[in-house]
Amino acid sequence: MTSRTTGTRTAAVPTEPGLTQAEAERRLACYGRNEVAPPRPTPLHERVLAQLRDPLIMVLLGAALLTIAIGDHPDAVVIGLVVVFNTTVGVAQEVRADRAVAALTALSAPHARVLRDGATHEVSAALVVPGDRLLLGEGDIVAADAEVTEASALLVDESMLTGESEPVDKSVDGSLSAGTVVVRGRGVATAIATGSSSALGRIAALLDEGRDPTPLQRRLASLGRILAIVTIALCVVFFALGLARGLSLGTMAVTAISLAVAAVPESLPAVVTLALALGARRMAARNALVRRLPAVETLGSVSVLATDKTGTLTEGRMVVQRLWTPSGTADVSGTGYAPQGRLTRAGRPLTPEELRPLRELLTTAALCNDASLRPPREASGTWTAVGDPMEAALLAAAAKADCPDQAALRAACPRIAEAPFDSLRKRMTTLHHLPDGNVLVCLKGAPESVLTPTVLAEPQEILDRARSHAALLAADGYRVLAVAGTERLLWDRPVPEAEHGLALLGLVAISDPPKATAATTLEACREAGITPVLITGDHPATAHAIAVRTGLVQDGQAGEVLTGPELTAAPDTDLTAVRVFARTDPQQKLDIVHAWRARGAVTAMTGDGVNDGPALRQADIGVAMGARGTEVARQAADLVLTDDELSTVVTAVEEGRRVYDNIRRFLVYAMAGGTAEILVMLAGPLLGLSLPLRAGQILWINLLTHGLTGVAMGAEPVSPHAMHRPPRPPGQHILAAGVWQRLLVLAVAVTAFSLGAGLAARAMDVPWQSTLFLALLAAQLGVALGLRARLLTARNLYLPASVAASALLAAAALHVPALRSLLDTEPVGWSGTALALAAGLAAFAAARLVRGAFHRKA
Repeated sequence: MTSRTTGTRTAAVPTEPGLTQAEAERRLACYGRNEVAPPRPTPLHERVLAQLRDPLIMVLLGAALLTIAIGDHPDAVVIGLVVVFNTTVGVAQEVRADRAVAALTALSAPHARVLRDGATHEVSAALVVPGDRLLLGEGDIVAADAEVTEASALLVDESMLTGESEPVDKSVDGSLSAGTVVVRGRGVATAIATGSSSALGRIAALLDEGRDPTPLQRRLASLGRILAIVTIALCVVFFALGLARGLSLGTMAVTAISLAVAAVPESLPAVVTLALALGARRMAARNALVRRLPAVETLGSVSVLATDKTGTLTEGRMVVQRLWTPSGTADVSGTGYAPQGRLTRAGRPLTPEELRPLRELLTTAALCNDASLRPPREASGTWTAVGDPMEAALLAAAAKADCPDQAALRAACPRIAEAPFDSLRKRMTTLHHLPDGNVLVCLKGAPESVLTPTVLAEPQEILDRARSHAALLAADGYRVLAVAGTERLLWDRPVPEAEHGLALLGLVAISDPPKATAATTLEACREAGITPVLITGDHPATAHAIAVRTGLVQDGQAGEVLTGPELTAAPDTDLTAVRVFARTDPQQKLDIVHAWRARGAVTAMTGDGVNDGPALRQADIGVAMGARGTEVARQAADLVLTDDELSTVVTAVEEGRRVYDNIRRFLVYAMAGGTAEILVMLAGPLLGLSLPLRAGQILWINLLTHGLTGVAMGAEPVSPHAMHRPPRPPGQHILAAGVWQRLLVLAVAVTAFSLGAGLAARAMDVPWQSTLFLALLAAQLGVALGLRARLLTARNLYLPASVAASALLAAAALHVPALRSLLDTEPVGWSGTALALAAGLAAFAAARLVRGAFHRKA
């Protein structure tokens, strides 16, 4: 390796031949391709079988077999259609989400420049092998784990692996990790590990652990088992009682089986699937892409939100926020790299006299700078940094202070020499020609490297003030740079010799600031009973500062930050007692998630880096950033935020609670109706109604109430109080928290109103069985309307429309000859119709009263 020199900048020029192409091919065969195996695409038949293994679906399949056994083929077809609908929607959503994620995917390192046979070749990153010499320049993505052999001002962004928001300086013998990005300088590195042997590959290996069922899946599985046992027991009792009363074996067998089918809410899977699919569609419209349909409801149960820092709570862009000069301080407004904002002091604009030293400070920082700002390509786009993000932040701040732009500065003060920043000197110096023939010395660097008498010709009092203020800014989580400069006569000596006797111009405080929505988002989480936890690989002071500024913790709290090394030293620490974690590695993030889950919490983990992948997979809900996230993070996640906004998670949680509320509301409605049908059949004979309903009538009621109307309940709008109550405990049964009480009260009410109508019809010499049939159906439809959270809302017109359609089909069952013959019904006249309507209205009123009595649990 030799070097050529431009001024004092060294540019690496490789002369060694590198591997031969033949040796590279031999190593490729030995080590395999340089890629982390992507998740195996799930075959269609496996997706279908996964849907059919749901316990409720299995109960429905059993009910379908029973209906076929009794010759009730129409109802068997209906049940079959429900199963097909549920399976189709579930599989379609998963496939659609996977395709959308694939569209977001950008390859981590599609190409690499390698030295082979003495020449530079651009090859696919998958073909890089250990021993290859990688040629790295600004903007390149490192294709493999490598060791640096030559470096020139090499600065690398490792945030995807470490969570550290600031780029890291790399020198000879330093290590590089696959997937990291060169933001400044040039270098040559020797590949030492590829594919699954790389750091990226080792992290991806942690993603192989399987997933546990979601809270909803566990609750519905339990419900399915309970329904199967209770339904069979009740129908056996009904069958035995019928035989004891002397009814025929065939009649009782057909009726008992029909009652079993009616008692099972066969549209529950359809309601669940439709509610989840509608929730997923609404979330997609609000920038949240659901990859697994059950994840929609799981969001509503989230009790702990573990969030990354960089790009999640923060903007992911460096911004100058504070300035200090010996003559005063200033705050800098504006976000990102856009040169838009202003300088203020105590909230007021600066006078020209106050602005003068600040402009001198920022002008010097803009000259001692290798970055540039790239304007947006579209009107709605954003300004981006080219080069070191911190240097780009200095340029944006200079523009906000109305300093000359970079092109004008470089034209007026051309650079003639430089000493680039490195990890030993911790400062950068540039020399510039001035129009009067003098030389301007510009220097910036770490305060400990600049604020010394060997560099600055300042009184001790100034140095002490500067050091004190730098320490305060660092304690607040800022990255602090000290800037100095002076004019000299013509200079022909080495640049480092110019780093003496300089004037201190001031301090610049740079940070990756919190997003404007971060504090309100975390407050919304707390209002919803969700505990926020910050987990980052960044510096503890930075993590604490962001936690305080976003309100995640209160300022002044002691001992709230736990670092990765501290966790390693004290493995028995209660991880659920800590709210801020810093310097964590991927395994520790995984441990934190496991600790919360072991405590019974439902966890959501947000992240965008490779280091977040394992925790994203193991959390109940993994939330990846779609725009800036890595492929590993997106593939590990259940939810992908296309706008990278944490506030979208709160929106998704609201949708999850909406889905769960709608499922519980349907269960109250459907199971109350099914229980009422059983009670009518059991209590009717005791009141002189020998066989209250025939098998066909039971199945017709079941079809109308559990069909269109039941499915329409899954589209109900969110309750206005959904985000002001705590999440459901993960171990809570789906019938708990007032559901079974409401269910029983409404079942008894529907039974009483229906039997009352039947008995009144018999007393009035009106066809009592048909009246009872119509009243039982009307009462259940009344309950459907009475359980609405928003009674007169127009946001789900499908429900009143489906109730009207079911009512018309009920009337058709009494008046259409074909249906009358099939169901054994007869017209009931105005008297019977009035009795049925009265039962419906009474059931509606009962549902409203029950809802009011249990509103806090709803």
